[in-house]
Amino acid sequence: MNATRNRNQGFPHIRWLIRRDLPAVLRIEDASFREPWTEDEFVRSLRLRNVIGMVAEHEDMVIGYMIYELHRDSIHLLSIAVHPDFRRQGVGKAMLTKLASKLVYQRRGKITTLASEINLDAQVFLRDYGFRATEVVKDHYHPDEDAYFFEYRQPVTASVWESTE
Repeated sequence: MNATRNRNQGFPHIRWLIRRDLPAVLRIEDASFREPWTEDEFVRSLRLRNVIGMVAEHEDMVIGYMIYELHRDSIHLLSIAVHPDFRRQGVGKAMLTKLASKLVYQRRGKITTLASEINLDAQVFLRDYGFRATEVVKDHYHPDEDAYFFEYRQPVTASVWESTE
């Protein structure tokens, strides 16, 4: 599968996660994390009123997903992963761009997430997108594994300032 040549044709397509996507999401989760979420954890999270799931698909195949919580002034990214065959092809960036499009200036102005101190790929991915590590969360994953708390703030554009004049 050559996904690269399809980028200009809407690659990837991002849509709401539905129940029948769960087997593919679970396979991506298992291939991506040392301690993957279970199906019950996904279902329990997605039943919460403020939690939303989205998938990235290509040729009717789920190739990535993200789960996030909406809060009054922020969005908290709970999990994001891309199928190993589609990594480093812009799928994760496309999902974060979709998420960032949900930010509203002076209302919901930031995205937050956590990344394990040993997950260097996630740290680099987040940094390259514009996230900044703002604090260390001690023993978040295990008694001996900390997490970094990352924040992304929507850039203020000139058009925001122009609209107030």
